[in-house]
Amino acid sequence: MPESSGAGVVTALSARLNGEVDARPGTRAMYGADASNYRRIPLAVVFPRDTEDIATAVSLCAETGTPLTMRGGGTSVAGNAIGPGIVVDTSRHVNRILEVDSEARTARVEPGVVLADLQRAVLPHGLRFGPDPSTISRCTVGGMIGNNACGNHSVAWGTTADNVHRLTVLTPSGTVLRPGEYSAEQWSRQLDLAGDEGDIYRELDRLEQANRGLWRQELAAFSRRVSGYGVDRLLPERGRSVAKALVGTEGTCGVVLDATVGLVQPPRHQILVVLGFSDDAGAADVVPVILSHGPLTVEGLDSELLAVAGASREGLPAGDAWLFVELGGDTADDARRRAEDMLRDLGRAWGAAESSLIVVDQRRRAALWRIRKDGAGLATRDAAGREAWPGWEDAAVPPANLGAYLRQFRSLLSNYGLRGLSYGHFGEGCIHVRINFDLLSAGGVARFRSFVEDAADLVVAHGGSLSGEHGDGLARSALLSRMYSPGVIRSFAEFARIFDPAGILNPGIVVDPPDIDQHLRYRSAGPIDLPAPRLHYPDDDGDLTRAVRRCVGIGKCRSGDGAVMCPSWLVTAEEKHSTRGRARILQEIVSGQAVPDGWRSEDAREALDLCLSCKGCASDCPVGVDMAVYKAEFLHQHYRRRIRPLAHYSLGWLPVLARIATHMPRIVNAVASSRLQPVLKRLGGIDRARAIPRFARRSFLSARPSASGGRPARRASGEAPTSAGSPTNTRKVVLWPDTLGNYLAPEVLHAGLRVLEAAGLEVHVPRGGVCCGLTWFSTGQLGMAASALRRSEKALDAPRSHGWPIVVLEPSCAAMLRSEATAVLGDTGFTRYLRSHVVTLAEALERFAPEWAPPSISAPATGQVHCHQSSVLGFEADQRLMAHAGIDPRGMQDGCCGLAGNFGFEDGHAQISAGIAGLKLLPAVESAPAGAVYVADGFSCRTQLAQLAGIRARHLAEVLAAHLPPGEG
Repeated sequence: MPESSGAGVVTALSARLNGEVDARPGTRAMYGADASNYRRIPLAVVFPRDTEDIATAVSLCAETGTPLTMRGGGTSVAGNAIGPGIVVDTSRHVNRILEVDSEARTARVEPGVVLADLQRAVLPHGLRFGPDPSTISRCTVGGMIGNNACGNHSVAWGTTADNVHRLTVLTPSGTVLRPGEYSAEQWSRQLDLAGDEGDIYRELDRLEQANRGLWRQELAAFSRRVSGYGVDRLLPERGRSVAKALVGTEGTCGVVLDATVGLVQPPRHQILVVLGFSDDAGAADVVPVILSHGPLTVEGLDSELLAVAGASREGLPAGDAWLFVELGGDTADDARRRAEDMLRDLGRAWGAAESSLIVVDQRRRAALWRIRKDGAGLATRDAAGREAWPGWEDAAVPPANLGAYLRQFRSLLSNYGLRGLSYGHFGEGCIHVRINFDLLSAGGVARFRSFVEDAADLVVAHGGSLSGEHGDGLARSALLSRMYSPGVIRSFAEFARIFDPAGILNPGIVVDPPDIDQHLRYRSAGPIDLPAPRLHYPDDDGDLTRAVRRCVGIGKCRSGDGAVMCPSWLVTAEEKHSTRGRARILQEIVSGQAVPDGWRSEDAREALDLCLSCKGCASDCPVGVDMAVYKAEFLHQHYRRRIRPLAHYSLGWLPVLARIATHMPRIVNAVASSRLQPVLKRLGGIDRARAIPRFARRSFLSARPSASGGRPARRASGEAPTSAGSPTNTRKVVLWPDTLGNYLAPEVLHAGLRVLEAAGLEVHVPRGGVCCGLTWFSTGQLGMAASALRRSEKALDAPRSHGWPIVVLEPSCAAMLRSEATAVLGDTGFTRYLRSHVVTLAEALERFAPEWAPPSISAPATGQVHCHQSSVLGFEADQRLMAHAGIDPRGMQDGCCGLAGNFGFEDGHAQISAGIAGLKLLPAVESAPAGAVYVADGFSCRTQLAQLAGIRARHLAEVLAAHLPPGEG
């Protein structure tokens, strides 16, 4: 399409729609890829407000011949929902659950409904939607209809096509169809309809009669035959279901406006049986015996996937491959009896099961299932850290043929010198595998294509389907001629043209496809003239491009099922404010393609603006995307030799400003709370809704003994002094006097000092103070961050030479030292020391004073687990310490408080910051039980609670110190 006509379409859409139309380079980049190997940059992205907007967009695209591609959660793995024209995202607004009929066991939904939301809506009725792909928390029902998605339980409850009763479908001509399943009499009435609707049914009838014999011969009812179209659903013996025939057409035949789907009632009790085998082929051999017992799931994975997940084999049966078999029953005893019957049959059929385990405990079952659930993300790197790709991740064969297929498939991999991480739905013969293809060089791409073609021939030889779940998309459409005869291929094309004669809907998918290597994502447009990255990326061989490629698009950041990730998406529901959206823009920047301004891109700056640097993605994302690090790099490059935002000077340089303010704290606090406060906020780039924190009258490092009996902070260098009355053989530790604690909250450091000394530890405080450089790092002032760390390195010469642990009370500083310091300085002796010796208060007490008994405090705790505790440091030691002190930690909330250091203070962020706090933290404190202790180790978390809820939360050190006997510590 000429650029001028494309611009005209975008202008017309903007004028006619109530929803948003976005043609900015950054948005087009975000929607130019899914979770596949492929990339097609659209003309614009439409976010319709309702189905009328969808109809308007379809009509305009039909008038102008502009391609249109429907998109749900963007989690497709085959390049199914990326197109060159208009991409329509229904997930933001067209996402209502219109009706739930518990008696009929049906639900009617709009296409943008997320599957997890549907499941939650029908759960009170004791029902669920049967198909459950691992992307349940972000995939949409519309996308599932497009791909004919399946999931773990399809062996019991079928594919999406099996569970669709009726659709409301819009064709490019403007015809609205409401197809379902038809008896002979009902079909006859459809053929008598007038107008375009009747014409469509009459053409379908002609197509079915002309191809009946061919379809019966080639389109056998193999449950996972997802490749191609389900036109065999039009056969009389298959119910003449036009609705089911349209499922799996990947948006190439019509646009789904709503769907009526069937619901199932799961058994009341489930039990998990885990079977161990020497390899995955051996596991596959026993599947037919398992299927005879009517399992709910039969899932497989191998030891290499376990290694990539970093998961322990503890509690798993012996072996290098495992089957997870779930069975159900009306009672727990019934479920167990079915499991034992299955194990006996396996023993008779195979001499003995190699090893087995029945798992009843719900927590253990959930932990095991999570490994399988995150498999798609975990498998993007092999155990050695090499990149692994989809491309042949979805083939299926009849279960009876699975063992033989896997043995030959392993041989094929070996012949090509490739390795694959496999997992999948063994009960239906569907194997997912990520392979260490080289998709970055011409030779590697040629080998990729050759392998995939040979693999296609292999699966066809075993009576299988190129796709068993993910659909054909750009990955497999060009291979369909290896699976089907020319006659069947022609019938697919005729079927599509009945609904879409001009072929504007998702062109190139199934019908008239491009070669499988034509739109590969990572083939750069040419040499890239970008400055060298400033950070080191030790987990990615120092390669920023490789680091941002970690994001493959599975979209877990677009859900709420992580502990922290991704707070900005949770309150905006916008792709650009998800980890995936940001990563996509960065991928285009480093490849020099769809974001022409490179590091100067305003679209990228806007997308990263609401990144809180919470590091939730570093732990919650299955592939370990670390957007906090990428944001720091971007800000460094974006503002090189340029004027920065005012907040970068006021908040980024806080360590320096605080040191100045501590010489006259009363004057500074008086001015900050005077009529000049609005002026100060404006000059400092601070949001007017935020109160400026007050500086302490005395810093921790300058304090003298207090009336409460606390001791002055020791500021020795070299050998730490021996505490009076303390045993001389106790461990020595360093107490890190962080900037926030030293100048703004010295009571926390004093409390930490008291607790450590009460536990019998000798405490050393570095002379003159130290700084982790976090405020400079988070604002992208990486040279200053490096300088701060190098100064701290000198201050820690003596502790480092003695190998003393460093106790850091502020979680954000502890995470900076353990994690980002290596990104800033590289893998040096100093950063290795920090990674291994920085500990939290709870870790220090547990490791170095294990005999110490904390004061007894009988109270429930409510408050915030710092996001860096969740993502980097861990909170388990804190939970144990709290429990030891009689504090019930179950009321502590994970997630992000929303303030996140400088983020919540920056101009324009207060509303988002408060919205994030409203997700978990504020509701938790509002419903806190009487007598609750409010705990928040992070200065930001305590500030957020004080400013938004009027609550004085305390660091765990303060809580413990307040209950120490007078004079102790």
